[in-house]
Amino acid sequence: MANNEVILQELRAFRLEIKEQLEGIKEELTRANNRLEEAEERIEKAEERILNVEEAMTELVQLNIKLEEKMVDMESRSRRENVRIYGVPESSEKDSPSMIAFVETLLREGLELDGVDISIERAHRSLGPASPQDAPPRSIVVKFLSFKIKKQILRKSWQKKGFTWNGKHISLDNDYPPLILKKRKEYAEVRKILKAKQIPFQTLYPARLKVKFTDGEITYASSSEATEDMSRRGYAVKIIKPPETILEQLKQLTWTRVTRGGGSSAAQPGQEPGYKKKLRTFRRTVATTSGT
Repeated sequence: MANNEVILQELRAFRLEIKEQLEGIKEELTRANNRLEEAEERIEKAEERILNVEEAMTELVQLNIKLEEKMVDMESRSRRENVRIYGVPESSEKDSPSMIAFVETLLREGLELDGVDISIERAHRSLGPASPQDAPPRSIVVKFLSFKIKKQILRKSWQKKGFTWNGKHISLDNDYPPLILKKRKEYAEVRKILKAKQIPFQTLYPARLKVKFTDGEITYASSSEATEDMSRRGYAVKIIKPPETILEQLKQLTWTRVTRGGGSSAAQPGQEPGYKKKLRTFRRTVATTSGT
């Protein structure tokens, strides 16, 4: 009996020690759980702010695209009466009283415009320093008083495919905004191949390419679309990949909203935390201990 009493005392002391240790573990787990809960709340708020900023940036980028399109359209309209003359050597106008007088004489002689009222409002070289001797000369920008006169002169120049002046080939074209001009220049390789193959084509406003193939007519909206289709048709053309826009990058990097669900370490109302279930396996009742 004495030995049994000693054993019971030791078991009670051991149980009390285990209980104290488990209480300490329980307190540590509770503190850790609270810290995780606080961290989740802070992360959730930070994610919400980031998402709001990304949505605002997306709207601003879309607005910027629309404003840029409107700006290009307005700039194009302001250049409706303008024509650019390419191929005139630098300083060719130095012996004329003015650039307007030089251009008027150039167009009348080259395009045979005797008796036509040209009505030039202003004319000047494109902005920038003079080109070196081995580089193409700067173009001449001409603004007419009438859009009708401008179209008449431009049409005649296209019909004659330009003209020769002092041994130099002179050509005329519309005065496009820089952004449109850049997109039209991207068709350079495609146009070169089409000319070599004697395939009729036409560059449409603002930057589209209409090609008359033997199996039908196709209008390309971009240089990447044109190069991809011509490559499929067997032409030796380098495929132009369209650059990734800021809007596309934002869409790829934007987060998606995810609310905290079962993955949260916090216990739901009326539900015991997970650690209680684990600790329950170590619980010993007095009856069980007494039976031991």
